[in-house]
Amino acid sequence: MSFVTRRRAMEAPQHEGGHKLKAALGWPHLMALGIGAIIGTGIYTLTGVAAGLAGPAVILSFAVAGAVCACAALCYAEMATLMPQAGSAYTYSYVTLGEMAAWVIGWSLILEYTLVCSAVAVGWAGYASGLIQQAGWPVPAYLLAGPEAGGLVNLPAVFIALLVTSLLLVGTRESATVNFVLVCVKLVALAAFVAITLPSFDASHFTPFAPFGFGAQDVDGTKFGVMGAAAIIFFAFYGFDAISTAAEEAKNPKRDLTIGIVGSMVACTLIYMIVAAVALGASPYDVFSKSEEPLAFILRELNRPLAASLIAGAAVIAMPTVIMVFMFGQSRVFFAMARDGLLPRGLSKVNARGVPSAVTILTGVIAALIAGALPLSQIAALANAGTLAAFIATILAVMVLRRRAPTLERLFKTPAIWILGPLGLVGCVYLFSSLTAKTITFFFIWNAVGVAVYLLYGRARSRLA
Repeated sequence: MSFVTRRRAMEAPQHEGGHKLKAALGWPHLMALGIGAIIGTGIYTLTGVAAGLAGPAVILSFAVAGAVCACAALCYAEMATLMPQAGSAYTYSYVTLGEMAAWVIGWSLILEYTLVCSAVAVGWAGYASGLIQQAGWPVPAYLLAGPEAGGLVNLPAVFIALLVTSLLLVGTRESATVNFVLVCVKLVALAAFVAITLPSFDASHFTPFAPFGFGAQDVDGTKFGVMGAAAIIFFAFYGFDAISTAAEEAKNPKRDLTIGIVGSMVACTLIYMIVAAVALGASPYDVFSKSEEPLAFILRELNRPLAASLIAGAAVIAMPTVIMVFMFGQSRVFFAMARDGLLPRGLSKVNARGVPSAVTILTGVIAALIAGALPLSQIAALANAGTLAAFIATILAVMVLRRRAPTLERLFKTPAIWILGPLGLVGCVYLFSSLTAKTITFFFIWNAVGVAVYLLYGRARSRLA
């Protein structure tokens, strides 16, 4: 049973050139990766979904989800600067908790990142379809929605997933530069939304404040209430963990990773709270929550069609940054697992541009297939389950290392770890329990399949075996 407890050394193992990533990213790229991942479908699309579950109290849902993520983000910053290696929570678990736990977390991360790519592709498609119909293009409606939405295939979602895959194959620095530019477009669009809607703010829209209560109430398989919404919009906050997957490609990881992870989390929390507040003030929650493009819908209701088109256009242009960052992260986790021998080693080969092309293409194709068939809310909930598992593992990794190696030099230390760590763990477990029974069941089935794959393949082929 040594495969359960055997652990990798904290120092990065030596790898030959064909299995080594190239350091090409500075802190502005990492900060943009974080903002690019966090500001996306969560604010452009899930604001409406969550408002329909919690009412105006969705602001509290953002606060709860943000607080849990803040605890995890501080732990990620400590581990990423301590071990600037590809793999994120998978690598941290391998060093501290053992190979079996690392496999489960890595398998969960594969679920998380792939489904995030799919979810954002569906969110992007909602805005793109609105622009296509507004322009009067002769695209059949059954090609603009998946089967559960009454269509055949969500073709715009498939298209954007494959387009981003192609861009990532060009190179790490090149795709990060494109991401930086698109993040700027996204932030300007959100600032314009706030400026336009603020004069129409109506405080009466906040009454009643919490029509569905605080706890997660199950109604026909859907969790309503502040916590039910928090379990969904939790999806809107993570993205900082994708930065940690780029640790091996940071030029100065000791400094840049802390700036990227903590800085992007703080900036995005403020942006979310402001945008959600003005959206609720401009339109009753039960009106805009029914729209697949809530921000553009609110502007149309305010008789600002040009502004609505510009916001929708900015979403269409800039939301692919989220797909780009998470597809980047998924390929790096897959890459790290393959390099450690838990998956076929051939998947860890990088091309001349320093990109693990095989896993990038595989991720893109799977994300496109899921995006073409499933609705946004189901994909987001499934992705959240994998993320919560990774957050729990990272918080535990920090606490274990504090006990096991208290004198280890740490360039960034999570403050009050014995307070924030347990609070983060309790928050993650509570959010996990707030997910639907269907989501939780699928998560455990996914990991049962993963354990079988590990026992049949990875256990004997691990580099540590």
